[in-house]
Amino acid sequence: MESVPQGRGVRRLFDHDGVHLDEALVLVFNEGQSFTGETVVELHLHGSIAVVGAVIRVLGTIAGLRHAEAGEFTRRALENGRLDLAQVEGLADLIDAETEGQRRQALRVLTGDLGDMAEIWRAKLLRAAALLEATIDFADEEVPVDVSPEVTSLLRDVIKELESQAVGVTFAERLRSGFEVAIVGAPNVGKSTLLNRLAGRDAAITSEIAGTTRDVIEVKMDLNGLPVTILDTAGLRETDDVVEGIGVERAMQRAKDADIRVYLVLNDEDVALDLNDDDLVLYAKTDLRAESKQGISGITGEGVEFLVEHLTRVLSERVATVGVAMRERHRTAMLLAVGFLRDAQDAMVQGDFMEDLVAEDIRSATRAIDSLVGRIDVEEVLGEIFASFCIGK
Repeated sequence: MESVPQGRGVRRLFDHDGVHLDEALVLVFNEGQSFTGETVVELHLHGSIAVVGAVIRVLGTIAGLRHAEAGEFTRRALENGRLDLAQVEGLADLIDAETEGQRRQALRVLTGDLGDMAEIWRAKLLRAAALLEATIDFADEEVPVDVSPEVTSLLRDVIKELESQAVGVTFAERLRSGFEVAIVGAPNVGKSTLLNRLAGRDAAITSEIAGTTRDVIEVKMDLNGLPVTILDTAGLRETDDVVEGIGVERAMQRAKDADIRVYLVLNDEDVALDLNDDDLVLYAKTDLRAESKQGISGITGEGVEFLVEHLTRVLSERVATVGVAMRERHRTAMLLAVGFLRDAQDAMVQGDFMEDLVAEDIRSATRAIDSLVGRIDVEEVLGEIFASFCIGK
């Protein structure tokens, strides 16, 4: 290859025998300016398999060069201080994002929102610990100021913010993986037809024969930027058919685990599931009868717009509670910190406490918060995180 000056430019690439391989855009990043923080040269090639393969073969003959491992660039960025651990997770989520809601949330984490909040919490706790330790240092002297009110206030603020973020993780996890909406009801009530209507294709087999759906059928949708999986379940009824019985059991369990249930009925029969406030009971097959109650038809599309609007509204309200913490690991670390801070808070409320013990609880909470962004104790999660990245990242 021709020598490449610092900066960028279009260059002709040759192999060791002078054979012309490609014309490429070559970008040179000096140390501290690249994604990893290291000196990096990027080759932007014409994307055919033949061109890429030829260049890789030549690069493979150069001493000291090898293929990157999965996630290696991102891991180097973490080790070189270009990203914190939460940002690494945000990048993984951004790569996997399929909807606008997922993209927005992942970008918030990638740009460092969680790290910024962790730094604020950390600063408040360091202040609280410093105040207590100052009391310890001057134990034999008269301390002019009672530090307890300020320490108590700092602990209260951090506990409130940590608990608020932890509550949103449940819905944040659903935003990452997708919400589930289960269509349930008796056999031959129109569940599969409705699923096909929502999917815009024949995703499920429809038949006049009761018990056609034996397993849970899933269709992914994008509702106003939210990832939603619609579940078509087996008809709920008593049956002597072993296979259908298994399908009914699976339908009941998936319906219970779903975020929202849409129960289709033909008459005012008893609903065979315990429903929540956000669940819907709709009168099915309105194309076959005049029905003044809220109904739906997978054949004509009547009531489908109402159903979609309801799902979008309910799930959007849930997502509105999501903060910047996205994973169960985040929730666990934050609740661990809350536990230590509540111990410290309780000790101070009781009075006549030992400052060094309270300060140790605060330091333990600080370490839990530090684990959010990878300051400490992260080796056990690195392998799992980076394994999800592709080779080029």
